[in-house]
Amino acid sequence: MSALGDPEPAGLFRPLSAEDEEQQPDEIESLCMACLRHGVTRLLLTRIPFFREIVVSSFTCNSCGWSNSEVQSAGRIQDQGVCYTLAISKKQDMNREVVKTDCATARVPELDFEIPALSQKGALTTIEGLIDRAIVGLEQDQPVRRETDAGLAGKIDEFIMKLKRLKEVDEAFTFVLDDPSGNSFVENPHAPQRDEALVVSHYKRTAQQAAMLGIEVEEPTDNRDETADELRNEVLHFSTNCPECNSPADTNMKLVQIPHFKEVVIMATICDACGHRTNEVKSGGAIEPLGTKITLHVTDPSDMTRDILKSETCRVEIPELEFELGMGALGGKFTTLEGLLKDIQSLVAKNPFTLGDSSTPDRTGKLHAFDKKLQQIVDGELRVHFILDDPAGNSYLQNVYAPDEDPEMHVERYERLFEQNEELGLNDMKTEGYEADLPSGR
Repeated sequence: MSALGDPEPAGLFRPLSAEDEEQQPDEIESLCMACLRHGVTRLLLTRIPFFREIVVSSFTCNSCGWSNSEVQSAGRIQDQGVCYTLAISKKQDMNREVVKTDCATARVPELDFEIPALSQKGALTTIEGLIDRAIVGLEQDQPVRRETDAGLAGKIDEFIMKLKRLKEVDEAFTFVLDDPSGNSFVENPHAPQRDEALVVSHYKRTAQQAAMLGIEVEEPTDNRDETADELRNEVLHFSTNCPECNSPADTNMKLVQIPHFKEVVIMATICDACGHRTNEVKSGGAIEPLGTKITLHVTDPSDMTRDILKSETCRVEIPELEFELGMGALGGKFTTLEGLLKDIQSLVAKNPFTLGDSSTPDRTGKLHAFDKKLQQIVDGELRVHFILDDPAGNSYLQNVYAPDEDPEMHVERYERLFEQNEELGLNDMKTEGYEADLPSGR
């Protein structure tokens, strides 16, 4: 795959193989940084088996003889860093292929030896080749050191001898290749089977490693920066007073997403002192541009199980009973159609005009007859039209045929009247051009 994740053209990255005679490098004329004359850079795009694609580049100057080679990953920086730990116990292990990027660190813990990150160009070589490069690097300035600091030069000569003995594998040692970019590689000659001598581990980069790679470091988030999903799954608790006895009580609040509608806030209060329970629903969104009028023809007892969201700004009508429940009555509710009718029955039963000396037989009889008809609706014995009229557009009645149209339900969107906007407090709201009304100097 390319760095952008798109497939390469066929044959662009060919498997790394000595027998592949068709695999020829591209040659580019380049400037020699040693003598400033022209040399040749050879680029080879290849694929390492059981790893990924790389670009091998090699420069040679025919004028001064200077040469240089390096390897770069042809893919992106990986999601995690990688660390290879190889237990070397035989000389054949020194022939394992290694891809070492320039940001990788190579270590031999037994010698306390390390090739730091960014100290060498990336290379496609073997473990023996890495050690040879380290030996060449240490020997490079030895003639000068012997003239200026013979003691230091002698210690480096001793260390060089230890590195050369490593190549003979007289004793087992450990080779560690740690690359925060995740693009280095140590060959497993037994692939795809497991290599008992090789341990590969992946890890999350530190902030310092990410900065070295030029990756933007994510700022740590505190407990207040919770995701929307966490908030939806969490029930919030806060203390309040019971609306009946004024005793301390607990209120629970939760965000709920209503299918095919919007998000709402449900609040429930339970009082341990008097046993009073109440629940209230608030719309999680703004007032809609248009009002909503939902008309349901109740034809079956199963209609009683429909979910219903009645906001505080919604009026409820049952034309057959000449019944209307105004704005604010019963507050916001998220329940079923049966639950809302039961709440209306409870509201009628608690009407003070049905009790005491002020009640008359005629008035009491009418209220009892009305209560009986409500019960017939709940029992499925009476067919009526149930209307939710919400100028704020924040009420909802479940469509049991969703996403298809419900044959028994009609939803109408309408422009609000001036009086309805007045009730909602919208006429006094100014959301555009208010800057001109601000006192000067602010």
